[in-house]
Amino acid sequence: MKHQTVAALTAVAFIGAALLTGAHRRGAVVGATVSGLTGVGSIFAMGRFARGGGKVVQRALAVMAVAFLVRIVLVALGTFAIVRAGESVVAFVAAFFIPYFVFSAIEGAFLNTLNRGTGPIA
Repeated sequence: MKHQTVAALTAVAFIGAALLTGAHRRGAVVGATVSGLTGVGSIFAMGRFARGGGKVVQRALAVMAVAFLVRIVLVALGTFAIVRAGESVVAFVAAFFIPYFVFSAIEGAFLNTLNRGTGPIA
């Protein structure tokens, strides 16, 4: 639950920071919100599908892969919508990808804890 809490607080922090970007606020808020929601959703889904016995790391990696594909689609749709609305696409892209890399690190740390939880091999 520690990683999920960190992810949620990180999302709130990035959205809060996006609100302070001045003239480029709309693009930044949309980017940070999309990145935050997908990041938090991904870490919670990884936790849910990693429960129980068996191949928990493989299931968590599958969730990570699906979340990555969803993010690709959402960043494309978001970029299109931001450009069409006449907002700052640079603010959108920066506010999406900077948190994305932070969420990737949180997801990687969560995967690392799953890998350590398998117990002794021999």
